[in-house]
Amino acid sequence: MATYRNNLPQLSQRLFLSDGGIETTLIFHDHFDLPYFAAFDLLNRDGGADALQAYFERYARLAVEAGAGFILESPTWRASKDWADKLGYSDEALADANRRAIALVQQVRDRLQTPSSPMVISGCIGPRGDGYRPDGMMSVAAAEDYHAVQIGVFAGTEADMITAITMTYPEEATGLARAAKAAGMPVALSFTVETDGTLPSGHSIGEAIGIVEDQTGGAPAYYMLNCAHPTHFRHALETGEGWTAKLRGLRANASTRSHAELDEATDLDDGDPADLARRYADLRTLLPQLNVLGGCCGTDHRHVEQIGLACRAALAA
Repeated sequence: MATYRNNLPQLSQRLFLSDGGIETTLIFHDHFDLPYFAAFDLLNRDGGADALQAYFERYARLAVEAGAGFILESPTWRASKDWADKLGYSDEALADANRRAIALVQQVRDRLQTPSSPMVISGCIGPRGDGYRPDGMMSVAAAEDYHAVQIGVFAGTEADMITAITMTYPEEATGLARAAKAAGMPVALSFTVETDGTLPSGHSIGEAIGIVEDQTGGAPAYYMLNCAHPTHFRHALETGEGWTAKLRGLRANASTRSHAELDEATDLDDGDPADLARRYADLRTLLPQLNVLGGCCGTDHRHVEQIGLACRAALAA
C-alpha cells in the first residue's frame, strides 16, 4: 500500500526538497546517451539502475541533512506510449519500466527516510509532446485517455501521487488531472513558463490554473512552475490573486536563457547555485506556502543543497 496517498505531508508548511535536472545531469555530468531525454531507458542498460539509485540517493541525503522532507520523482518523464514507441518498447515493456522505476525510488525511501524527513514517492509524467512547445495539442478528453494508461500503472504501485511536469497548455493538464482523479491518485501539475512569465500556449499562469480548477472541480493537490529562471516569472506572482494560494512547488532553471536558446545550446548553463537559492528564498517571502523545491534544466545537487540552506536560514531568521 502507498504510504502517503491519502495524506500528502507536503500539504503542511514543512519544507520539501526534490531533485534537479535529471536529464541534463545524466547527459552532461554522467555522460549517458539519453535518446529523447528518456531517463527510464537506463533501467534496461548495464549499470543504469545503479546510476539512477546513486542520483536519487544523493538528493535524499541532502534532504535528510537539511531536516527537510523529500519528493522522490520517478525517472519516468518520458515513459508514456508515444515516446516509448520511438524507443521500441512494447506496451507491456513500458508498463514494466514504469513499475520498476517506482520500485527503484521506493528502495531509496526504504533506506533513507527518517521521521524528520518523510519521503513521498511521485510518479512523474511528462507531456505527450515537447516540454517547451505546445505541439500536437490535444483536447481534454484525448489527454485524459492518453495519460490514463501511465497513471493506471502508477496507481497499482507504491506511488503516493502523480506529478505532471512541463505542461505547456491547460487542456493537457486538465485531461491529466481528470485521469488522476479517476484513478484515485493525488496530482500536482507543473507548468512550463517562458521568459515573460506566460505558458508557451500564451496563457498566463493564472488563466491556466483557473481553467484546470474550473474543469476538474479543483482536483489538483497543488500547482508548480518549472523550466524558467525566477526573474522570468516573479512579476506574475506579485499580483496577490487568488490562484497564487494553490501554487506550492518550484523547479526553476539556474540559467536565464530562453527555451529557444536552451534548445540550441551545446553546453550546460548551470548558472549560480547560491544566487538561485537566494531567489527561491525571496519567492518564499512572497508566497510562504512555496515549500516543494527542486530544480529543472541545468540544475544539480549543488543547487538543491544551496536552496535548502538558504530556505532554512530564512526560516531561522
